[in-house]
Amino acid sequence: MNPLPFLLLLFFLLLAFPCPQPVRGNVELRALMELKSSLDPEGKLLDSWTSEGDPCGGSFLGIACNEHRKVANISLQGKGLSGWVSPAVAELKCLSGLYLHYNDLSGEIPREISNLTELLDLYLNVNNLSGNIPPQIGIMPSLQVLQLGYNQLVGTIPKEMGYMKQLRVLALQRNNLTGPIPLSLGNLSRLRMLNLSFNNFYGAIPATLATIADLEVLDVQNNSLSGFVPSALKRLKDKFQGANNLGLCGLGFPTLKACNKDQDQKINQLDTSNLSTKSTPPKNFPEPANFQLHCNHTHCSKSRRFPQTVIVASVITITITIIGAGFLTFIRYRRNKQRIRNTSESSVGQFSPDQPKELYKRSPSPLVNLEYYNGWDPMAEGQNGSGSAHEYLNRYRFNVDEVESATQYFSEANLLGKSKLSAVYKGILRDGSLVAIRSISVACCKTEEDEFVSGLNLLTSLRHENLVRLRGFCCSRSRGECFLIYDLAPKGDLSQYLDTEDGSGNSVLEWSKRVSIIKGIAKGIGYLHSSETNKPTIVHQNISVEKVVLDHQFNSLIMDAGLPKLLADDVVFSALKVSAAMGYLAPEYITTGRFTEKSDIYAFGVIVLQVVSGKKTIGGSIRMAVESFRFDDFVDTNLKGRYAKSEAAMLAKLAIACTHELPDQRPTMVEVIQELNAFPAQHSS
Repeated sequence: MNPLPFLLLLFFLLLAFPCPQPVRGNVELRALMELKSSLDPEGKLLDSWTSEGDPCGGSFLGIACNEHRKVANISLQGKGLSGWVSPAVAELKCLSGLYLHYNDLSGEIPREISNLTELLDLYLNVNNLSGNIPPQIGIMPSLQVLQLGYNQLVGTIPKEMGYMKQLRVLALQRNNLTGPIPLSLGNLSRLRMLNLSFNNFYGAIPATLATIADLEVLDVQNNSLSGFVPSALKRLKDKFQGANNLGLCGLGFPTLKACNKDQDQKINQLDTSNLSTKSTPPKNFPEPANFQLHCNHTHCSKSRRFPQTVIVASVITITITIIGAGFLTFIRYRRNKQRIRNTSESSVGQFSPDQPKELYKRSPSPLVNLEYYNGWDPMAEGQNGSGSAHEYLNRYRFNVDEVESATQYFSEANLLGKSKLSAVYKGILRDGSLVAIRSISVACCKTEEDEFVSGLNLLTSLRHENLVRLRGFCCSRSRGECFLIYDLAPKGDLSQYLDTEDGSGNSVLEWSKRVSIIKGIAKGIGYLHSSETNKPTIVHQNISVEKVVLDHQFNSLIMDAGLPKLLADDVVFSALKVSAAMGYLAPEYITTGRFTEKSDIYAFGVIVLQVVSGKKTIGGSIRMAVESFRFDDFVDTNLKGRYAKSEAAMLAKLAIACTHELPDQRPTMVEVIQELNAFPAQHSS
């Protein structure tokens, strides 16, 4: 009997009644529906999640899938979710990132979450979660980041958490946790950041923590810890925070009291019953062995050996597929010549850098992969520029996923400011630190990639107490933007403290702070102008009160130092319009078209007048009052006479000199700093 008719019939039946999707897909959809019911009990925020929909089709809010159409990421941070986390999340076996921070979730962390053996990032911070930390989390072999801070968690840190060999960030700050810090945390050999601040931990800091070579940040402030801080932790410098622990002492730690030699040292002895740094999991926990990452496989199976039935079924399926492919090949062959030209043209369009195929492709973890704008990758291998420079800059590269997560996907609520040039967002990095992230379109950047790399090299090398620190950068291929990540100055920019309406508000700066701010600005500019630190002399070009920000102690920090080195010339020139309108532009620029150190000093003089007068706009009347030393007419009236007249006179004289029309008549910044350092110590009228 000829089997061909039978096979053809079977083939057409397969076309008419296609094989169902793998069971895993159905399980994932059901799990997402259960998760939706728990996270969004009122059904107002996740209405795009439907039982008839396709989670990997792009319509499910916050869902990203891997290449095998398995759910790989759930990103719902800052969405206003008010429910709880369902144990059904454990059915998403290929999940590598779960981002539910900045919501109002309550209830306990489900212990079933430990079944997610592929999970790299778990962000549940800034919610209202309660209960204990499930000890089962300790068997998660792949977890790299665990963020549980800013919740209502109670109980102790499970010692099982010391079994997570891949963990790099553990943040438990601002909960109601208690008990001693487990010695087993010293087993976390890859740990970089440990934040246990603002809890109720007691006892000593385990010496095992000091043996973690990769540890960069240890924050245990505001607890009830006691005993001696291991001296090896001094290598962390200011990244060790231990203040407000009354019983804690140490040598060489500025925030701690010195230890009393006669103090009872038993408090610092290790609990020998829990000491072993090579402890093994308890019997009721499976050994966290080196799990294979299975989600690169179609079925995300954990089995290393396929059942025989699966193999037989696979052979039959492949055979039928080959026969069907041969049949279809003949049918399509006749159409192919007619369509080949159109297909070629359409393929070219698909890969056009101006029309990215998708908004972004989420990597499994912000620590794993980097995304760059197609056609503009200043850090790509083989580009012009020094290899050593590229190697140096690699230390400062951020991932676009981390930038998006830090800003809650560039939420308007985090927007600090916006201009034609760029936008600045407030963000929180995965280690919990606050940052300001400036986004700049690739169209505004220098087109020569070696110049751009050189500019990045310069920006990352700048280090001074009165400059905003650049933490790093990110070049996004999908977004067509460059991001600069700076430390965030929590008190805002200096312009916010000018033109205040009355003297009773907190925004009115007292005189001593104004003098300190002016001194800080001068020191920052002096650093830029100097060439004593193996760097070129830098002219800021755009100093203003908007470019000066204030930290917690109202220390002044200059923003955007060296930024013109990254920007196209026409973009730099367009920014001068605002500077000229506010009176910062030195008069000689009109004739020379050049910026010099003296043009920075002119802008500094204008800032001195603004800070002393409390006014954003310096009119002719203020200048006349300054020149004639009529204090009551140019010193901020909100101070109500509470200022030092001798200092006001010296600042007035300094401002006049710095804003002299002739650049040669202006002092250098070295002379300005010397003049400011000569100020009397008293700050009274």
